[in-house]
Amino acid sequence: MLPKNRSPFARGLHTCATAVLALTLPGTAIAQKRYDPGASDTEVRIGHIGPYSGPASAYGTIGKAASAYIAKVNAEGGVHGRRIVLLSVDDGYNPAKTVEQARKLVEQDEVLALFAPLGTAQNLAIQRYMNAKKVPQLFVATGATRFGDAKAFPWTMGWQPTYQDEARIYAQHILATRPNAKVAVLLQNDDFGKDYLKGFLDALGDKAATMVVARASYEVTDATVDSQIIALKASGADVFFNIATPRFAAQAIRKAAETGWRPLQYLASVSIFVQAVLKPAGLDNATGVISASFIRDPDDETLKDTRELADYRTFMQQYYPAGEASDFLNVLGYSTAQTLVQTIRQAGDDLTRENLMRQAANLSMVLPMLHPGIEVKTGPDDYRPIEKVQLVRFNGTRYEAMGRPVGR
Repeated sequence: MLPKNRSPFARGLHTCATAVLALTLPGTAIAQKRYDPGASDTEVRIGHIGPYSGPASAYGTIGKAASAYIAKVNAEGGVHGRRIVLLSVDDGYNPAKTVEQARKLVEQDEVLALFAPLGTAQNLAIQRYMNAKKVPQLFVATGATRFGDAKAFPWTMGWQPTYQDEARIYAQHILATRPNAKVAVLLQNDDFGKDYLKGFLDALGDKAATMVVARASYEVTDATVDSQIIALKASGADVFFNIATPRFAAQAIRKAAETGWRPLQYLASVSIFVQAVLKPAGLDNATGVISASFIRDPDDETLKDTRELADYRTFMQQYYPAGEASDFLNVLGYSTAQTLVQTIRQAGDDLTRENLMRQAANLSMVLPMLHPGIEVKTGPDDYRPIEKVQLVRFNGTRYEAMGRPVGR
């Protein structure tokens, strides 16, 4: 502390020192730019991992659509003058390859965050690594319940509704409309399939033991699910819950029709897609299928004259002309990329991994291609951005909404 009778010169030095200190302390009036690896004055480097090859390659177009949206943002000036560099790599839907790619993106490419890595087993394989490294694992492309646990894994955040919540909605619909149903279930034999099954059985409660008359599982390395469908048909079930990824979901729908089995079908939302699933299965075979959606169908007649659809179709034409605009998967990539861009925008000049995660946990936005009544909303203890779905039924050409969005 300077003496009260210090000279004017000493007082001047103290004033200057105080001013310099104010410029250097955090939280002062003059904000400073802060960067972690992957961010600079000119760019923000983000990693993405998807199955461009392998048994789930139908999902590869999600990454292409997301990359196209990032290209659009960059063409329009980027975010706060910074270009987003999206490094999108292939893991072949193989968890071991996912680990290899995640390590490369984090340790060699030094990305600020991983965005929308796809798959339950794949994200599970890298979750502990990402949290140990304190690198955001943002908007993972899986609805597994474990990817919304803010306390256990504060660096991992989901995006879509959870598989358990979705399955509960199907079970509740069956209980309300077909209380005496005999249900057969096909599921992928991993955490993805088991998560759906748990939500379904929990919602059926005591009735699960009598209503679920058959279950069959498959491995992602299987060639077909033909034998499983034949076994499920033999159970006499009149309701079929299809918990499968696109290739196997399409096989199941087609095989059921070929055998003459015509149950009421509930299709997990991961395979809702008309282009990737229902067309290969046969549109006639898929007529009547019930699923759950949170993104709008580009072929929905009620969207025909809307600004939202016009903007989306213009984007596809200009930035991803090789993609099919009617494909739900491209709407998914478009919408998740919009969420990422908003998160980066909110981070401003504080492009640290910690602040990016903080902004991801402070979202409140309405995306143009989500169903009305469904929004993206998060909080410090709420790592589940989308928590409602719209039940839909396929009419042979497109999906039609059944009631209003339901969920939390």
